Order: sequence, then C-alpha cells, then structure tokens
Amino acid sequence: MAKFTRIGMDTSKSVFQLHGVDAEERAVLRKKLRRKELLAFFAELEPTIVGMEACGGAHYWARELNRLGHEVRLMAPQFVKPYVKRGKNDAADAEALCEAMSRPTMRFVPAKSEEAQAAQMLAGVREGLIKRRTQLSNKIRGHAAEFGLIAAKGLEKIEPLLARIAANESLPVLARDLFAALGEEFRQLKSRLAEIDAKLRSWHRGNECSKRLAEADGIGPITASMMVMKTPDPKAFRSGRAYGAWIGLTPKDHSTAGRQRLGVITRAGDETLRSLLVSGATAVIQQVRLGRTKPSPWLAAILKRKPPKLAAVALANKMARIAWKLMVTGERYDQARAMSEGRAAPHKGGCATRPSRKTIYAQA
Repeated sequence: MAKFTRIGMDTSKSVFQLHGVDAEERAVLRKKLRRKELLAFFAELEPTIVGMEACGGAHYWARELNRLGHEVRLMAPQFVKPYVKRGKNDAADAEALCEAMSRPTMRFVPAKSEEAQAAQMLAGVREGLIKRRTQLSNKIRGHAAEFGLIAAKGLEKIEPLLARIAANESLPVLARDLFAALGEEFRQLKSRLAEIDAKLRSWHRGNECSKRLAEADGIGPITASMMVMKTPDPKAFRSGRAYGAWIGLTPKDHSTAGRQRLGVITRAGDETLRSLLVSGATAVIQQVRLGRTKPSPWLAAILKRKPPKLAAVALANKMARIAWKLMVTGERYDQARAMSEGRAAPHKGGCATRPSRKTIYAQA
C-alpha cells in the first residue's frame, strides 16, 4: 500500500470519501468507505495526517483516529470551501480538504474530549429549552390576545395571564382546556430549565477557570461556564482581539486601496456566547446609569460619547479580551487595578492589547 503524507476525509452519517496524496503531491488515494469499514481501513495504515471539516461527528472520529496513532486536523467549513475547484460532490470536498490542510496559514479546530462534549451538550440542551420556552410564551400571548387578554412583557407575566384565563368563564371551554395544556407545558419547561441551570452552576463550582472568570465585571456563573465549555483551548487564539473576533464582537473589515472601512460587528462565532456577553455588558451599564455602581474611567468616557447599546457591544468586546487573558495566563481579575488605571486588567502584566478606537466604537 502506498504511503500517504496526508488524507482529506469528507464525512457523513454512513459514507466517507477519502483523498490522499504522497510526498510528491500526487493523488494516490480516491476511495469511498462505509461507516463500518472506516476504522478497519485506518488501522492498517501507517500514522498519517487526516483532515476533516469541524462538523457533526467530527470530534468523535478525531478521537478514534487519534487512538490509532493518526494526527487529525479539523478545519472550519468556510475555510475549506475556497479550495473546491468546481461542483459539489464528496470526491471534490475530500480533495479540497486535502489541499486546505496543507496551507501554512490554515487555522485548525482542537478536537474536544468526551468530557468537553458532555459539557457542550449541557449548554446545548439549555439553549434549546430557552428557545422552546420563548416560543411557548409567545404562543400563549398570541392566542390570549385573540380573546382580548393581554399581559405586560416578561416571563413572570405568563402565570398571572394563565390564571386570568382559567378564571374567565366567558371563554369557550375548548379554549380554556387548551390554555391549561399550554400552561402545564410551560411550567414543565421552567422546571426542566431550573434543573439544567442547577447542573450548570454545579459544573461552574467544580471548574477553577470558570470561577476565576466569574470574578470579572459583567461575567456571571452561566457566562463563565459557557466560555470555558466553548473554548477548550484558548491558546489557539493569537490574542484577545482574535478571540473577540471569533465571538463576533469586532467590526467587519471592507478596506481597499489603502482606505480603511469598518462596518457593523461581524456576528461570527457562537451566537449564544456573544448574546451572554452583550447581556452582561448591558446589565453593567444599566447599574451605572442607575447610579448603583461606579464605572471605570474607560466606560464612563464611552457612555458620554456613544449610545448605551453601542457602549454595551464595546464593553462586551473588552470583557471577551479580559476573559481570554485570564484563561490563558491563569491569573485573577483585579477590580481595584481596573478602576484605578481605567482599564480592566489581571495581576502580573496587565490585560490583552487595548481595543483600537474604531473597534470600540463599532456599531452593533
């Protein structure tokens, strides 16, 4: 059997397409395998480099191939797509993977352990329950409005609305029965979400890095836990700015001919993580505006020049950079130093590079 320098593997649920090259960059492997044949095939090969897209099931196959002695490199699908020459099929995708992984500037995704996957599953289940709760509350409000019954904003207003509906004997019996069923489902979702939040807080208390992140302003136990779960290898990012860009808190760059053009934030990366950071920043700004806490000189200057929503995005970007620094260095957040110097910084050596003015003022 020929010796391969690297193999690109396009994955699916049951069919896997391989494309391998030798030391002279000649294509010496074009093979399609079924799921049950894959591990047996790689068990017979000498250790080689295997490239895959970081998609569903990729981390499982990365762990399995690593156990066989191979080196697996996972890549974001958007980085692989430019290397597809023409058309869209499994063979072309496998060839593009093989080519993309050879580029010296390619960025790779670290394979997650089973424990990290379980933590991500906890976060994913929570996100799903929140979406279903929001959907159900909107459904209850919408149906109630058809009968002339409305309620103020907020999830805490749903239960009083359901009580009013149950007590309203002028409504048809069928409608009251259906509202009762929706109310029971809503209460079950709240109970399940409370159980998931309890598990998440328990995970947070058992993770040293998560507890350190929660000491920073605007980062609570849930946000800290999510950041640790979704960033298994913070050292994979070159800087705090790169981490903020991965989350999607830096402006879009559309510069040309020496003219710099920065637009709205990219909204790349993880939507939930970005939303949590912006929510935390909004809470900090709200406390400042109500006079319940004193802002740092940096935040005070931002609030004087920009609307609260833009300031919240700028603060979320700064929080992300601080969190990256704390995760990489293992240091603790220093609140006193943050207030005295006008910049949030950990012990021993300060925080990541301060955001540029255009980055700070990027629109949401």
